[in-house]
Amino acid sequence: MTASAPMVMEVLTASPHRRRWSEPEKQRLVAETFEPGMSVSLVARRRGVDPSLLFRWRRRLVGPADPLPVFAPVEVARGEPTPPPAVTPVPTGGGLIEIELAGGLRLRVDQHVDADALRRVLGVLGVLEGPR
Repeated sequence: MTASAPMVMEVLTASPHRRRWSEPEKQRLVAETFEPGMSVSLVARRRGVDPSLLFRWRRRLVGPADPLPVFAPVEVARGEPTPPPAVTPVPTGGGLIEIELAGGLRLRVDQHVDADALRRVLGVLGVLEGPR
């Protein structure tokens, strides 16, 4: 630090009471968070508002940022498990290798497969025991 650079200090003190924000003030602060180059944290720091409060106001005034996920209904069948349908290998001519594993699992890799990665996958599946 040089002698010519002024030293700046800001003293922050907690207010003795809760601050009440009017609806127009909340709307103005929320709108400010959507301006180019602004963020909720930046507006909160500049205006002395807790960021979580600004996020709450945004959700109430604008709605959630992302739509809620939609789930498909699922039915669990009871009884004997049915075998998986037979899969006919599809010829690709691109060097596709199909490895049929126990339990009807099939692993397809192309001619450019990383041998070390394939060993790790087969090891996780319990096909290989120990390093080869």
